[in-house]
Amino acid sequence: MPDWYPELLAAVSRQVFSGRSRAISAANREMLVAYWRIGRQLAERESAEGWGSKVVTRLSADVRSAFPEARGFSPRNLRYMKSFAEAWPEFPMLQQSVATLPWGHNVLLLDKLEDHADRVWYADQALAEGWSRSVLAVQIETRLHERSGKAITNFKATMPPSGSDLAQQSFKDPYVFDFVAMAGKRDERDLENQLIRHVEKFLLELGQGFAFVGRQVRLTISSDEFFTDLLFYNFKLRCFVVIELKATAFKPEYLGQINMYMSAVDDLLPHADDQPTIGLLLCKTKNNVVAEYALRGFNKPVGIAEWEAEIAGSLPEFASTLPSISELEAELSRSR
Repeated sequence: MPDWYPELLAAVSRQVFSGRSRAISAANREMLVAYWRIGRQLAERESAEGWGSKVVTRLSADVRSAFPEARGFSPRNLRYMKSFAEAWPEFPMLQQSVATLPWGHNVLLLDKLEDHADRVWYADQALAEGWSRSVLAVQIETRLHERSGKAITNFKATMPPSGSDLAQQSFKDPYVFDFVAMAGKRDERDLENQLIRHVEKFLLELGQGFAFVGRQVRLTISSDEFFTDLLFYNFKLRCFVVIELKATAFKPEYLGQINMYMSAVDDLLPHADDQPTIGLLLCKTKNNVVAEYALRGFNKPVGIAEWEAEIAGSLPEFASTLPSISELEAELSRSR
């Protein structure tokens, strides 16, 4: 073969892959449009004539009898089509991500979420991040939409506007490490060990763009050696991210420690085109007011967030809305 053959093969392979991807995407959209139209007819019939579940069961049997090779027309799936049409009344005109996602993803959105805006948010993220159905399920279960962009940071004051918003959305609060088993321990090294043992799940929780560089990375300053807990690189932000783990509540003095590590990384590791290093302090708990005061005037970009070993711990607001026992007793007395 001539010298240019590998280049020709690569170009043809790209076109084949691209063509297949477009064909799959087009076929998926056509299937979704068909499902939506079927669902709309079912919804309209039910609204007008009040038929029951026997109609769906019979319809499923008749369709599968007429089209033995066709799949996806079980009674359960027909009911999902009806729900799909009701959830997206303007679906054929949509240019949104929901029109691009596979049917299984859309069924998951219908099953797990009630709010329209939440469904749109997760559909957009699933398409942008390339989430599988199982990953989408995990993100919904851990309520990612309530945590994204919620870390306390000083990014607006320390980063250019073009990068501060992206950085803010890349950090969340709390981080949910439901794959670790701390069992009440206050051992930062044990937490670090477990995060590295489950590094794939850890990266999923951190979000798209993070690449693991190393743990206990040695930073030599003059003749002294220091070690960062965890070091990552974020390809979207184009910078290193120093992560310090704390199994205790946030303390302002932690900023001095991470500041030194960030300064050392900026001097020792980055490429000339990299942006300044970002720091992330992950603490077991934090006082938000104290964290905001501590960051005031701090000239390096740092985020402060909590970490939880289970999702139940990330809902402090829920418990605070419940009435106390005395309030319940008083209300019962008034009722009597």
